Amino acid sequence: MKTKAAVLTGFHKPFEIVELDLDGPGEGEVLIRFVAAGLCHSDLHLSDGDLPPRFPIVGGHEGAGIIEEVGPGVTRVKPGDHVVCSMIPNCGHCRYCATGRQNLCDMGATILDGHMPDGTFRFHHGGEDLGAMCMLGTFSQYSTISQNSAVKVDESIPLETAALVGCGVPTGWGTAVYEGNVRVGDTTVIYGVGGLGANTVQGAVLAGAKHVVVVDPNPFKRDTALKFGATHAFAAAEEARKAVTELTRGQGADQALILVGTVDEAVVQAAFDIIGKGGTVVVTGLANPEKLTVHVSGAVLTLWEKTIKGSLFGGCNPQYDIVKLLGLYQAGQLKLDELITQKYRLDEVNQGYQDLVDGKNIRGVLVHEH
Repeated sequence: MKTKAAVLTGFHKPFEIVELDLDGPGEGEVLIRFVAAGLCHSDLHLSDGDLPPRFPIVGGHEGAGIIEEVGPGVTRVKPGDHVVCSMIPNCGHCRYCATGRQNLCDMGATILDGHMPDGTFRFHHGGEDLGAMCMLGTFSQYSTISQNSAVKVDESIPLETAALVGCGVPTGWGTAVYEGNVRVGDTTVIYGVGGLGANTVQGAVLAGAKHVVVVDPNPFKRDTALKFGATHAFAAAEEARKAVTELTRGQGADQALILVGTVDEAVVQAAFDIIGKGGTVVVTGLANPEKLTVHVSGAVLTLWEKTIKGSLFGGCNPQYDIVKLLGLYQAGQLKLDELITQKYRLDEVNQGYQDLVDGKNIRGVLVHEH
């Protein structure tokens, strides 16, 4: 079949809108009609070289839609089901899934190559195979994906809202609740309050943190963080350090959670310095894998028993936590609609990302026309 999609063909190039050929579903695969896709910063990392993919690649790894067709052996979903696509597939039986670490599922090893686990591709154009970001390609009207990437959700939830729970919401929320282990009465500092950090604020608030301190140079994002429950907002790390020292009577923060668009040595050092004894730094934001961005005092790490850890997908289990978070949304305990600053058509995808770079959006959403 034919489908229109936003495609990246190389580094530092804009998305191109191309009509592609799409294969139907094979064993364990489903055909999905995407309704909406989130414009997440991670897709920018493909073009800027921080996460070098195999080009050409169909962008988009946050998405929600309706199952149109299923291949042989599919048991998780059926035609007509409303689903959210998880950026991390979860097979349920690899070493990591079997030990409760579904966010590290072995199926996720090829998400930047864009091919299916068997090494084949579903998108084609002019005799060339195209990958799909995270084996999804949500910037396409239709895609063929693994059933292990699909999470069935309540049909009463608007898909334009549900799309955000495929990556940004669980990644941010889980950074606080699971990876940071925020507890009642804690002081939590969050660096970067865009599409991920805003949800980290919500996670810290729901977990009962006494002080939720955000650091972001963008006044719009600081104001948004306060509306989402942050107690303090600062433009610079040094301002936050002084405030946290006073708030905690010199004890330091319990957690420092890094969700900036591109992680560098300075923000890691600031986070390490702001936590107290036994405190935890969680690095969720990304940077070029070849860059060494963590440089801290080993003596302080040991003597103060500080922890620095990485976080993928917030440590969430896609099949469980996506449904759980949407349940919190339905109960009025999690803000999702308020995350969406602007909606775009497929042919406006580059404008959407320019708005992200310019700091105008918490989260942009691409709405497909069919």
